[in-house]
Amino acid sequence: MNTTRLLIILATITTLYFSVSCVPVRQYQDMKSRSEKCEQERDYLKSQNKELTEKSAETDLGVTKIQKQIDALKLDTLTLGTSLRKMIVQYDKINQLNDELMKKLKLKNIESAEEAQKLLVQLQQLQETLQKKEDDLKKMEKDLNMKKTNLDELTTQLDEKDQAIQKKNVRLLELESVLSKKDSMVKALKDKVSNALQGYEGNGLSIVQKNGKVYVSLEEKVLFQSGKWDVGTKGQKTLKDLAAVLEKNSDINVVIEGHTDDVPFKGTNGIEDNWDLSTKRATAIVKIILSNSKIDAKRLMAAGRSQYMPIDAAKTPEARTKNRRTEIILTPKLDELFKVLESN
Repeated sequence: MNTTRLLIILATITTLYFSVSCVPVRQYQDMKSRSEKCEQERDYLKSQNKELTEKSAETDLGVTKIQKQIDALKLDTLTLGTSLRKMIVQYDKINQLNDELMKKLKLKNIESAEEAQKLLVQLQQLQETLQKKEDDLKKMEKDLNMKKTNLDELTTQLDEKDQAIQKKNVRLLELESVLSKKDSMVKALKDKVSNALQGYEGNGLSIVQKNGKVYVSLEEKVLFQSGKWDVGTKGQKTLKDLAAVLEKNSDINVVIEGHTDDVPFKGTNGIEDNWDLSTKRATAIVKIILSNSKIDAKRLMAAGRSQYMPIDAAKTPEARTKNRRTEIILTPKLDELFKVLESN
């Protein structure tokens, strides 16, 4: 656009130059023709020669002046043309530089656009990452709140269980105390029974402490004849001594169990079988203890076990002798223990 404007200016100046140059030359030629005609007519126009000469001189002066103006104009035109050419060269250089700058700028814009696009992609990725992290954070926060709620619930449950455990521990200590007291009582009872029956132990009588109880086991020969349920004199003496101990220990329950061997009993005197024999023997012992002491009958229980709880399962005379026995089981009353258990 700048080049076109300069070319228009140059054309205008050139036209003006030729227009100005042509007008004075034409006048000069006319004047010269007139001058020649005047010279031819000089003879005829001598009267006008002076006037014409003066006018010619003025005209020459004007022509000279105009010529100077033309020369100045030419110089100005030349100078202007030179400047114009320099300007054109400079403009071309500027144009070229502008083109180069535009190319560079365009390239830079392209690079900037690519870089901006990369940055935009990175920004988008970063935003997506941040959004994902924000979502993850919200999820973690939600999970954390849920876990906190669960933890609070578990803590409450744990506190409740801890309180329950503490209560159970207290009760356990109470239970252990009762059991320890019971064990001490059982041991003391065994010692008392052993002292009372000291002369009988080892002669078909044994005293054992197990399972929190005292077992007084008497072989058949100590109390009964074979197939009989009547207690002999020696056996009655033993039972009386035992009854004396039981009478003094009112917190002891007594179970009398009759046991037989596995040989089928042939019914005589109203006895049908081993069940019947074992029960009658246990009942006979209960009656002797009650008749020789002031023990409350509620503390006593008679049970027939027949042949079904042998000490020795062998089918030998020795094993059968062991199995034919009476067991008096002494058990401390567990009222206090039951109270502790019921409190649980």
